[in-house]
Amino acid sequence: MVFDTLGAFYPEWMSSIGVEKFDTAAMDLKPDRVKRIDAALAAAAKRFAGLKAGEKDARVRQDIDIVVEALDRVRRNETLEGRFLVPFDDLPRQIFFSLQNLLDPRNPPARRAHALALARNYAGITQLARERFQERAANAKLLWPYKGQVEQVVNNCDRYMSGVADLFRTSGVQGWEEAQKRLASQVRAHCDWVKTDVLPHARATPMLPREVYANRLKGFGVDITPSQAIQLGTSTFAEVRDQMRLLAADIAHERKLGSADYRAVLRDLKKEALAPDAILPYYKQRLSDIERIIEEQKLITLPKRPATIRLATDAESAAIPAPYFSVPRLIGNQGEVGEFVLPLSNPNSKSSARPDDFTAPAPAWALIAHEARPGHELQYVSMVEGGVSVARAVFAANSTNAEGWGLYAEAIMLPYFPPEGRLFGLQLRMMRAAREFLDPMVNLGMISADEAQAFLMREVTLSEPMSKQEADRYAFWSPGQAVSYLYGYTRLRELRMKAEIALGDKFDQREFHDLIIAQGLLPPKLLETAVMAELTRRYPGTARNPALQGSGDSRRPKAAQSR
Repeated sequence: MVFDTLGAFYPEWMSSIGVEKFDTAAMDLKPDRVKRIDAALAAAAKRFAGLKAGEKDARVRQDIDIVVEALDRVRRNETLEGRFLVPFDDLPRQIFFSLQNLLDPRNPPARRAHALALARNYAGITQLARERFQERAANAKLLWPYKGQVEQVVNNCDRYMSGVADLFRTSGVQGWEEAQKRLASQVRAHCDWVKTDVLPHARATPMLPREVYANRLKGFGVDITPSQAIQLGTSTFAEVRDQMRLLAADIAHERKLGSADYRAVLRDLKKEALAPDAILPYYKQRLSDIERIIEEQKLITLPKRPATIRLATDAESAAIPAPYFSVPRLIGNQGEVGEFVLPLSNPNSKSSARPDDFTAPAPAWALIAHEARPGHELQYVSMVEGGVSVARAVFAANSTNAEGWGLYAEAIMLPYFPPEGRLFGLQLRMMRAAREFLDPMVNLGMISADEAQAFLMREVTLSEPMSKQEADRYAFWSPGQAVSYLYGYTRLRELRMKAEIALGDKFDQREFHDLIIAQGLLPPKLLETAVMAELTRRYPGTARNPALQGSGDSRRPKAAQSR
């Protein structure tokens, strides 16, 4: 019922999780879209909630609550953004992602063939997007899109359409040329319109209305205020910097470097860049080393099959210019696995500099721990191969659940890395702490995106291309998402401490970590309830321990508890 309701408006979303009946359908951009979405999702939520009264299984009742909340969240987002913003998205990027989802080599040939029908069904989508924009643009109270985003839409237009052609060319699908050519022509005409009619009137600053930004944070699972996020980020940044100073001094002494300043040491280590053709083999070797450490230290249970790492294409690098995990489909999975994708460039960068953030040997350790094992790859292995309800895999998912585990995975591996690997691991944690305060500061107008980028280059020693994608992330790519990493990490650290207090010498970290990822992508409060309940069941003697009875929100101020 929920897939059908959402698929009518967001078919590409449903297709991306594996609901094949929506593979060939294009997004709904017809008139009165927001009103129609609100009415349909409200009716679906009401019908679904009605099933709860007759359900006896407590876990199923909880799943119903998760789905209803997800539907309400989509409604709130559509309605709120419709009140404040002229509707504008990076349509070429969306089209590239949707066709890439179907043309992915992990799909069987029959599913890849659906991409041809989707390309044909995208005919006219650009006209609908322009109509929706124009009917709202006349309202002087609405915010136009941010200039930086509009410029990237124009600059990457041909790159995405070339990327689509490359995907078709290697897919084995026959007869795609005419459909791709017609789609590319329409998209280029759309980008010309964006350049002439939208860009001259785009707003100069990325600052969002406070209501919109607060709602974005909630959508990513962050239930603290922007000011609380800034406090958490700045205090954590200072603590991590102190750790980096001590470690950098030791490395500088051992290597006889010219300066012991952590920034200078990081820059010296970055100079040890691997040759381009050596990067992927090196990362795969480090993955094997990390798996050996996990087994020896009994950190978490590993699957028998190997993890996958690959380099990004040019179009993928433009769409996501930072390392990421490509999620396998969750519905109807036939053995497809996730992939750790490593971009080696940022086509959106304003300079010709090559990013040096992940091409030296030392950064590979923490990056693999985050994106592959024991990070995101194990999360999705657990859901796909171990089994978890659709509600917990799809509708409970948000960035706090996923990225909190990724950063936590780095932290549990950090003690076993060589000193240089630990320093870059701390650098990545410093970057996440910086995100915690830079993202809200940019979106509340406290600093500019350029100033945020300069801070990252100066204090975190990110390259210009890497810092550019960070600033773009805060400004328009995904405002609020960057806050989720450190926030989710702190909630997992809090949960682990409660479990350690409750269980004492019975605490087993492998059991705890296996239990965490077995829950799917539950938000922190529900995750704590589920984990503590299971620990109580496994260790009855601890049932009266107050640490096992926490709600997960006892320390949160009242303002942050209301959702």
